Amino acid sequence: MPGMGMMVRVCSFVLLLIAAEVSADIVSGPMLGYATQREVAVWLQVEGSAGVELEYWPADAPAERRRVAAEGGEYGVVKLLLSNLAPGTSYAYALSIDGVAHDITANTFTTQPLWQWRTDPPDFVFAIGSCHFVNEPPFDRPGNPYGAGYEIFESIRAAQPNFMVWLGDNVYFREVDWDSRNQLAHRYTHDRAIAPIQPLLASTHHYATWDDHDFGPNDSDRSYALKRDALELFQLFWANPSYGVGGDGVFGHFTWGDADFFLLDNRFFRAPNATPEGPGKVMWGERQYQWLIDALTSSRATFKFVVNGGQVLNEMALYENLSTFRTVHERLLRDLAERPIDGVVFLTGDRHHTELIRLDRESYPLYDFTSSPLTSGAFDPVAEHGNPGRVAGTLVSERNFGLVRVSGPRLARTLTLETYNTAGEKLWSHTIAAAELATP
Repeated sequence: MPGMGMMVRVCSFVLLLIAAEVSADIVSGPMLGYATQREVAVWLQVEGSAGVELEYWPADAPAERRRVAAEGGEYGVVKLLLSNLAPGTSYAYALSIDGVAHDITANTFTTQPLWQWRTDPPDFVFAIGSCHFVNEPPFDRPGNPYGAGYEIFESIRAAQPNFMVWLGDNVYFREVDWDSRNQLAHRYTHDRAIAPIQPLLASTHHYATWDDHDFGPNDSDRSYALKRDALELFQLFWANPSYGVGGDGVFGHFTWGDADFFLLDNRFFRAPNATPEGPGKVMWGERQYQWLIDALTSSRATFKFVVNGGQVLNEMALYENLSTFRTVHERLLRDLAERPIDGVVFLTGDRHHTELIRLDRESYPLYDFTSSPLTSGAFDPVAEHGNPGRVAGTLVSERNFGLVRVSGPRLARTLTLETYNTAGEKLWSHTIAAAELATP
């Protein structure tokens, strides 16, 4: 991998990629889910209970073939795990549906190398974005279509990220969806199947959390009647490595290189926005909150990315950001100040504009990189043009996506945050050295 500066073979797989149109018996995918040094998840959706077989082998040892197979489950979803893989090894695999091989184009993707105790950590880049709206005219609001710019997914793919983190509002449930599990599933199926997104799904790994629109109605909270169905469908249509504690919530963790990622669930446990301020007005719930603080305290990662569906650090208490839950906001900042937790960076969505918020404090400054929207309507936050926490030059009020680059030798790691428009043109960049995010 360029710029890694290490003497290991990059572990890459040959992916059998469906180019622009999915085949008649594949509804969407394949999509690459989580990846570790020895395991890869592959997700796809097929028609009905079609049988799926994936054959894979080391690229330099085609005789060592192994197979995994499954049938389409609920809503035709199939998740396949390729396990006991050798780190630093290239693999090839072939996909067939009901015994029929598919004509597909080979592509490559990079899995995580075994670098610990051997080399500097690998350089890597990941994409971020939120607010993905796909039009379905019979059920959309009257007027101009709200969704557009689906070519953004080709721009993301062309940037060749190692993985993508979806920051919430990854689909938009409509009024006709909110009262039915089957209709919630229809929204996932409809939006996941569009042709422009297929190459991106197949060429990089994907992780996700949610916000209100892919949880339930606008501004929805723990009182949503179908929240258990929404949770189960999120788990069905994404391939994160883990979900919640005790089966509740979509929050979880994964590691890439020398970075830890903490995916938060800001909906399943959330008190209504109109709840009086105080200890009872919670966003994440006590169990999830304690998990987050403990996990951050235990982490030895250079960078600790905290991913939340809504803004965390914006001091202007507007809409649904954490400042509108003031007790939680103050508790979080207090706990981060009292513990020796280095390298915390927030990644958030929701706002239909992009910006980088910096919060100065006695310890190192905290940053909140809000990236939004991907394909939904953009919004110019006129009331926040004078936001003192915003890093100058980072406000973007058009469809866009973010890239985060982690690079450099072990003792001098660097974080570079970037925003690109739909056409893949860079709009701004901001670099932060790991040393700037260290506790005194």
